Amino acid sequence: MPFALSPELVLAAYRQAIFPMALEEGEIGWFSPDPRGILPLESFHVPARLARSLRREPFEIRIDHDFARVMRACAAAREDEDGTWISDEIIECYVALHDAGHAHSVEAWRHDELAGGLYGVHLGGAFFGESMFHRVTNASKAALVALVDRLRSRGFTLLDTQWVTPHLTQFGAIEISRADYVHRLTGALKLPRTFT
Repeated sequence: MPFALSPELVLAAYRQAIFPMALEEGEIGWFSPDPRGILPLESFHVPARLARSLRREPFEIRIDHDFARVMRACAAAREDEDGTWISDEIIECYVALHDAGHAHSVEAWRHDELAGGLYGVHLGGAFFGESMFHRVTNASKAALVALVDRLRSRGFTLLDTQWVTPHLTQFGAIEISRADYVHRLTGALKLPRTFT
């Protein structure tokens, strides 16, 4: 019999290098990839063309302004591709995590409209990136740059991306073994860090 999804269960899973995703027919799957994708904060790289674009047409960055809306936009973006792992049950659970101070959104706004963003979970000095979306070119990338700036300035040590995609490779995302990931995670969880 599957476990009911709850904020407590999800946080316990993250501490063990595991995360949930919705599967077909509403089931929840639990994953711990090997290798694991991370974005090393010390070597995060902003491509020069993107940096110029963000200077020329900056976005207004907001933190936790409309967390649920960001989640729903991420879910809709995935449905346009090949399905989504962000079910209504996942949204409900992560909104509860947000209300408890563990889940956060970084949002890129333009002309007072939500142009893109991302969301994830924070524990100690680790941030577990979950999903991102954009409605305006470079908006999700602007949110990622803002996220990394925030994590660096607050002394975080781990940015988990779960898997490495071509989109993330341009910023320096790498794959590491699960054993290495668990080692880094153990250290990060011991750090008293705040996101907001």
